[in-house]
Amino acid sequence: MKKLGLDFYQGEDVVQISKDLLGKFLMTNFNGVITGGIITETEAYAGETDQASHAFGGRCTTRTEIMFRQGGTAYVYLCYGIHHLFNVVTNHVGTPHAVLIRAIHPKEGLDVVLERRGMNNKSKKALAGGPGTVSQALGITTANTGIDLNGDEIWIEDRGIEIDPGAILAGPRVGVDYAGVDADLPYRFRIGL
Repeated sequence: MKKLGLDFYQGEDVVQISKDLLGKFLMTNFNGVITGGIITETEAYAGETDQASHAFGGRCTTRTEIMFRQGGTAYVYLCYGIHHLFNVVTNHVGTPHAVLIRAIHPKEGLDVVLERRGMNNKSKKALAGGPGTVSQALGITTANTGIDLNGDEIWIEDRGIEIDPGAILAGPRVGVDYAGVDADLPYRFRIGL
């Protein structure tokens, strides 16, 4: 187990970082309860120049100022007033890049994951197959926005899983039709497990 360091998060290519996060383990430790799983789907958001990004055009609000912090910070926001969506801030201070974690394959703390999801069948694909269910499964909420991902509450581990670049499926992001031509960018990445 090796936590990803600042050098990983502070890379300048958010699209490459989004791909590189596939196969890593997103982990949480809340009140001594550890849960986590393999990241299987991500989406890249390229900040000021990306019409799908919350920081497009340099927009810095109370919610989005987190995106302008140093890479390796958690950005969690509420979608449709219901779903807590977990993002990894990347790049350097002042460059608001982020990667949305869209899906994981839970591996740690399965009983707790099932309880949080209100489910009783470990084989169900829907356990953490969408960005809202990822946060629910791992206990992540908007209260966790701004957390340093090198800390002990939320972190990402490299456990040595190698992903063949040819096995990564790329396509347009989900739910960003408002983003004009940027809606069609192939910034969504998936692997099958």
